[in-house]
Formats: sequence, structure tokens, C-alpha cells
Amino acid sequence: MYTQERTAMANLVVGGPVAVNSYDNAIVAALLENRPVMLVHAFNGGYLRPAELKEDSHDKGVKLATALDPATKEAQGHLWYVTPAGFFGQRPLYFIESAAGQVSPKPSGAGGADTGRGDDGTPKPQRRRITVHQEAPKSTADTVQVGLPDKVGDKWRGKNGAPEDTQLWVVTVTPWGGITFVPITHPDAILGFKDYAVAADGEVRVTYNWGGDFTGTVINTFYPRLPNEWSVPYHHVFT
Repeated sequence: MYTQERTAMANLVVGGPVAVNSYDNAIVAALLENRPVMLVHAFNGGYLRPAELKEDSHDKGVKLATALDPATKEAQGHLWYVTPAGFFGQRPLYFIESAAGQVSPKPSGAGGADTGRGDDGTPKPQRRRITVHQEAPKSTADTVQVGLPDKVGDKWRGKNGAPEDTQLWVVTVTPWGGITFVPITHPDAILGFKDYAVAADGEVRVTYNWGGDFTGTVINTFYPRLPNEWSVPYHHVFT
């Protein structure tokens, strides 16, 4: 599908139930190496970005943009981390975290608690995560926000009170090399768009999964793209 060099990964299984013989660096980088990627939509090549890029915004949603403007690029509003977050049964779970507006925590004092450290021993940055509303996808109103776990409102928390419940996603690799996001709080839903229409600046919603399974449909599929792949023409699965 693409021309750049690939890393051979035999029979990579990510999220199930589809076993993928994947040579796609971007999927490997996003899910295994936790590198930031663009999430490019399968239908029109637009990319996901937070509606508000500032770090102090926690009650705004996500949109599909079709032009990568300098301000968005400088703020890293086009980049997302798909961060490992445990398991649901045998399925790996992930947070979808924006690279825009991330906060570098202050080093904790001796004996002080912190929010976790990376492999190099430094505190992990706090990133805003895509959060799903408790009552999604019943309403066509906002059902998706981007915010830090301790900044989301009551209706954006899990029903047992933990904000993380509404921020956990099953990420499934599709047979055509994309990825689909399913919130664990609404397993019959999928990351989609308002009124099911994929349009420029379209508002992201959690919508019913008309595809009927965890692989979703083409219209709800995103292709991860690495920075060195931005200029590579994307190909629709049917072309």
C-alpha cells in the first residue's frame, strides 16, 4: 500500500480478534512503541485533532480537520499517543492521549508520590485523554471530550466513579491495515462522527457500531501515520 521501508513483524496480534501480518510501522509504533501518530481517517484523509489545543481546556471535543495549519503543527495538535492501559479479559486496553497541551509534572521530592515514571526514570507527562460521556451514544450532543483525568465532570466518569473507566478503549487492527476504537463503557459503539457524516471539521462522536463487530467498518477506521509518512499519499481500501 505504501512505498517506504517496513519493519517485518510476523503475525502481529493487537487487540484481537484479527491476526494481522503487519508490516506497517505506524501501527507498531503507536501500539507497541507508544510513539505519537496522526490518526488519518479512511474515508477522506482528514486527521483527528482536539477542538481546543490549550492545556487548560478539558471540556472541548475532537474534530476531523483536513488542513494541517502551522499553529496546529506547532502545538502538536495533529499527534496522538495510543497509550497501553491494562487489559479487558485478554484484550489490551488503551488511552487515546493528545500530544497537544501535555503537562510535564514537577519532579517529586524525596519519598513523595508521583504519577508514574518512564523507563528513563523521569516523571511521565500528563496528557489529555479522549473521554466518553456516560450516556453515549444515546444523544447527538457532545459525547466525546479531551481532558485530564482529574478535570473531567461527573458525567464523564465511570459509573463507579473512576474517570479512567470512560477513557479506556479497545483498539482493533482491521484487515485493511487501519485501527478502530471501541469504548469499554459502550461496547456496542465505536468512535465515529456526528450524524454519521464524515466531513471537514466534522465533530467526533461515539456512535452505534453499525458494522456489528469489533473491526467496525471502513467509515470508522483510522490509519496511523508517522511523521515521516505525512507526505505519503493515503489510499482508500477500495481504490
